[in-house]
Amino acid sequence: MSDAPPLRLESVARRFRTEAGELTVLTGAELTLSAGEIVALVAPSGTGKSTLLHLAGLLERPDAGEVFVAGRAAGTLSDDARTAIRRTAIGFVYQFHHLLPEFTAEENVVLPQMANATPRPAAEARARQLLGSFGLEGRGHHRPGRLSGGEQQRVAIARALANAPRILLADEPTGNLDVGTSDLVFEELLSAVRGQGVAALIATHNPALAARMDRVVTLRDGRVVPG
Repeated sequence: MSDAPPLRLESVARRFRTEAGELTVLTGAELTLSAGEIVALVAPSGTGKSTLLHLAGLLERPDAGEVFVAGRAAGTLSDDARTAIRRTAIGFVYQFHHLLPEFTAEENVVLPQMANATPRPAAEARARQLLGSFGLEGRGHHRPGRLSGGEQQRVAIARALANAPRILLADEPTGNLDVGTSDLVFEELLSAVRGQGVAALIATHNPALAARMDRVVTLRDGRVVPG
């Protein structure tokens, strides 16, 4: 359904078994992201932020409820089908860049496109365009170890956007950077996401960064509520 929201969580629950017994992290969590909307997820540690992101990104399955990606229910899909959705429709950015150290910056952005069957020339052109939009002209042939922390995270964001996803999920994407670099990289992230019309859910502990987004949500008693 082309007019369906990019992401919708409906009555999602997630429980874990621990030595102390069953731990309920999410219960009846609901969230809808519209195209081009950037939502901040601000909640104390241990309340389920990462779990919510993992469910939204189809890295985990809910114990109850459903996750819809562009109107498609993903809960009962095969692992291969869920992987295909992640590859084509969802981009991830983490606090630590997780770039492949043996590949150049450009190659790190090319590889996910080639995994998605994009011909190499087109993937390289897309990588150069994205890296250029983050001010990394001339840095594409450097391996991650020769890039600054801010440059590495810019490459990670470019990689997340490489396949033109409908959804971007980010977990403290600038949390490992100093304040000045964090502000610059975050502004570039917002600009890129808005420019591509991506629906984004960004977890952050920084209220100043959260205030730059379209709305803020938090987790309370296992549910998503306005922040």
